[in-house]
Amino acid sequence: MNVSHDIATIAALLADDSRARMLGVLLDGGSRTATELALHAGVSAQTASAHLAKLTGASLLACLTQGRCRYYRLAGPAVAEALEAVTVLAPKTPRAADGEQTIAALRIARTCYDHLAGRLGVLVTETLVRRRFLLPRRRDFRLTKSGEAFLKELEVDVEQARRQRRAFARQCVDWTERRPHLAGALGAAVASLCFQLEWVAQVPDHRHLLLTSKGRAAFAREFAVKPAALAAQR
Repeated sequence: MNVSHDIATIAALLADDSRARMLGVLLDGGSRTATELALHAGVSAQTASAHLAKLTGASLLACLTQGRCRYYRLAGPAVAEALEAVTVLAPKTPRAADGEQTIAALRIARTCYDHLAGRLGVLVTETLVRRRFLLPRRRDFRLTKSGEAFLKELEVDVEQARRQRRAFARQCVDWTERRPHLAGALGAAVASLCFQLEWVAQVPDHRHLLLTSKGRAAFAREFAVKPAALAAQR
């Protein structure tokens, strides 16, 4: 396998700003039509179609057809992790005021595919590591017995996460915090519980999450994440 050629091929796809915007908006784990993605990228429907064909052909996107509609989403969590890692390397550029507000909201709490990211995701992960519920192991975390007991007490479905055909507890470097947050099937299970318990809520058409009053109290109680740590940009 020509690894350098493979990297160059993917890098060339990401180098286009319109394609990068399409991939970025899909980092929330959702699905969108070609029309929606064209609007996000600021291109015509014909141009969007060409971009989506390239991204799908490279297995960065998956396409689901429902009736006359075609919905596009990231091909899997590995794509989201790769995009998050690449964003860490991206240079910081000056932003308009509204862009700064968006970044500030993303920095506090957001989804990275199907798991918690941003300061919230990182602080939750660091608490689990500090309590030795998670132990860093190269690219992954190892869930300890005490960690499993803790998560099960919270009603995280650990066994169902283990049965999934994906990484169980992956370290994903957060692009705003530059530190790992918990990804993989276990990260998704934790995030799913947070949504079910209404600790966080998805903001329509945005990646950032709204922390509820119930959630602020719960994260402080269960994960020692103080509300002040999530109140403003550090």
